Formats: sequence, structure tokens, C-alpha cells
Amino acid sequence: MKLLKIQPLDNYCLSLLYDDGVSGVVDLSAYVGRGVFATWEVPGVFEQVRLNEFGCPEWPGDVDLCPDALYFLLTRKSPREVFSRLNHLPAHA
Repeated sequence: MKLLKIQPLDNYCLSLLYDDGVSGVVDLSAYVGRGVFATWEVPGVFEQVRLNEFGCPEWPGDVDLCPDALYFLLTRKSPREVFSRLNHLPAHA
């Protein structure tokens, strides 16, 4: 899955569209002010989100998020549900 479109919304939410047709809104307000996400507290910074050349959402100050992690938040699916090949990997002790 590839993130095709991203749009900032009010209250630290993002509207997302993926190449498999999945779309919706994720709420990132719980991250505001924590670690590198403290920059989002500066007025106008969150709204500067863009997709970088690798398809990752990115903000000024080298802040970025994994598009796969956003997909899991959006769909409420686990990595094993999305990537079925993970279910067939041998377990090692």
C-alpha cells in the first residue's frame, strides 16, 4: 500500500488516501507536544505536512511518520492482517 494523498485538517487530524482505495481521517492529537511532535504546537507547523519523495508524511524540522503505521491506525488492522505473509514466517527461539 502506498500513501497517495494527505491533507491536514483541524485539531491535528490528517485526511489520507492510499493506493488500495482505503481513505479516511486519523487523529494525531495525542502526539502533540511529545518529543519531536512538540513542533506541532507552533502555529501553522502541522498544516505544512507534505509527502516526501519516499511517500512519507513529513513536516519541517525533519519530523516524519511511517505511512504503514498511519494505515494501521486508519484501518485498525494489525500488521499480520495487512501483510499475510507474516503469518507464514517460522518462529525462532
